[in-house]
Amino acid sequence: MSEAQQTINVGDQAPVWTGEVVGKEGIQTLSNESLNGEAYILYFYPKDNTPGCTTQACDFRDHLGRVSDLGYRVIGCSPDSIRSHQNFQAKHQFDFELLSDPEHSVAEAFGVWREKKNYGRTYMGIVRSTFVVSASGEISHAFDNVRAKGHVERLIQALSGE
Repeated sequence: MSEAQQTINVGDQAPVWTGEVVGKEGIQTLSNESLNGEAYILYFYPKDNTPGCTTQACDFRDHLGRVSDLGYRVIGCSPDSIRSHQNFQAKHQFDFELLSDPEHSVAEAFGVWREKKNYGRTYMGIVRSTFVVSASGEISHAFDNVRAKGHVERLIQALSGE
């Protein structure tokens, strides 16, 4: 882990972040400050239109009503460009925002831009993780290095106390 990365724990205040999102309202700037007073789920994924990331995003799409009923807004975040997010969102009809983080500053703030190993190769990338932020800006749940398949169902269970 580099010095810029930190561990985010339940009970911590969410890091300060800002970025461009693609959503129903088009392209907008979004930040933790603009979400003050609103509970949200910020989930990090490696890349648009890859199998695991598509599975996870489609699960959020398919369970968005349940997540919204629990009082949360969903925001997906990856290093992909706004254009890539627009294509990903249109192709799969997502009704939640996708945050573009090409400089991985948001990912670094949350400590999910880390060294990864795959097929003997070592590189820096997004570790699939999810953070639930309360209306007061506090981390209420943190899920690190999650499996895409079934993650949203497990998240809903944790949020609803099942």
